[in-house]
Amino acid sequence: MGAGHAHKLYRHGHSPVHALPPHCKLAAVLCFVVVVVSTPREAVWAFGLYAVLLAVVAGVARIPAGFLLKRLLFEVPFVAFAVLLPFVAQGERTEVLGMSLSVSGLWGAWNILAKGTLGVAASVLLASTTELRELLLGLQRLKLPPLLVQIASFMIRYGDVITDELRRMRIARESRGFEARGIRQWGVLAKTAGALFIRSYERGERVHLAMVSRGYTGTMPVIDEVTASRVQWSYAFTLPVCALLVCLLGWFL
Repeated sequence: MGAGHAHKLYRHGHSPVHALPPHCKLAAVLCFVVVVVSTPREAVWAFGLYAVLLAVVAGVARIPAGFLLKRLLFEVPFVAFAVLLPFVAQGERTEVLGMSLSVSGLWGAWNILAKGTLGVAASVLLASTTELRELLLGLQRLKLPPLLVQIASFMIRYGDVITDELRRMRIARESRGFEARGIRQWGVLAKTAGALFIRSYERGERVHLAMVSRGYTGTMPVIDEVTASRVQWSYAFTLPVCALLVCLLGWFL
């Protein structure tokens, strides 16, 4: 997979969570999210326990609450949608603070907010304790189709390259006195986007030719073979197993 690739979500550390193999963490998070989604929305207390479980994982991983909450902000558009549901949904109505709201809309909003927030928080914890290169190795270890793993790998590697190219083009425009103040400047921005597309396409062709000249036949060599012991699997699945117990209680209580 080549050298490591740092990302903004990752927080370097030496905690037991950081040390777990990536495919164990991926499988554990996936199982946790499935359990959370399967929980009945009426079991409000269960979602509180899920949040406590994630807080315990964050504590073990030494991830500060501020770091985690900041990265939950990209959930805001979904929160806005959930807030609108009680106003637009049909069915039985109830009065809340002088406003007529739909009962089914309120439950739907709660369902989206609770399950969505827990899923996003689990994903952020995974990204905070696992480097991108390790995530790719974990996906490969979990037998994800190799072509999808390669596509994700190239996207990650050359996303920053294209972003840096766009930054240089912006500096070049500004050094020539360009300022995007209105619709008249849209033509220049459109030409910039076109030039960026052409440069990215040409760069991709050059990279592909370089890979083929070095013996690339459609599969990437595996440099690091990631393995996990039974103990590591059991540590990783502590979270989803505890969540499953809570889910079962939510269905039968």
